[in-house]
Amino acid sequence: MTDDRPAGEDDARETPADPESAKPDSAQPDSPPDPAAEQRRNEESMKPTEDSQDFEQFRADLEAVERKIAGEIDPGVRAMVVAVSVFALLISLVLPHAGTARGFDVLLYDAAAQTEHIGLPSRVFEWFVVVFGIGFSVLALITRRWVLAWIAVAGSAIGSVFGILSIWHRQTPGVDNYSGAGPAVGLIVATIAIIVLTFHWIRVVWSRTNMQLAAEEQRRLAATAAEENDRRKLFGDN
Repeated sequence: MTDDRPAGEDDARETPADPESAKPDSAQPDSPPDPAAEQRRNEESMKPTEDSQDFEQFRADLEAVERKIAGEIDPGVRAMVVAVSVFALLISLVLPHAGTARGFDVLLYDAAAQTEHIGLPSRVFEWFVVVFGIGFSVLALITRRWVLAWIAVAGSAIGSVFGILSIWHRQTPGVDNYSGAGPAVGLIVATIAIIVLTFHWIRVVWSRTNMQLAAEEQRRLAATAAEENDRRKLFGDN
């Protein structure tokens, strides 16, 4: 007798349904988290903070270096010219200033200076030579401090004026047409030396060294990087 049932019906009876496949996808257990991926995410989240801290420390170091460099001078080859000028000022103190009066005599205004009728311009000039032309110039060369160099510039510039005035004063008749000895070699050497000293100190204090320019450039780059970092944080850019 022939079986008229469809073939598919017999297959359905013979093949039981898979209970696992009948379960919905939501019932399947979640896969365990990947520890390596979690660690990478933690490192990426911590990296901006570490970079920000490193950058702040780097910028503070740059600012400290720039402040230190800004307070120093680099005379370079001009240091030799300044040293020679200071030495000439020292020599002028033992050379005749006017007549028999030497530079030390004018500085102390002793009997020799009084005999030669040394006037106030020469006495003021010698004090500017000693204090600023020699004293502050030596200190500025040794310490390389920008402030001391500026003081040396200001004092030497005023001393140059008094030096020229002293030469003119020694050539001008005094009271009752008194005409004393004219300017001697010491006064002329001191005036020329302090003028040269003033010129080179001005060039030194106004010149900006390569280290100063490099420090400023690094600070500008650091400020630009900080602004870019803040912008990325603000807009959430990676």
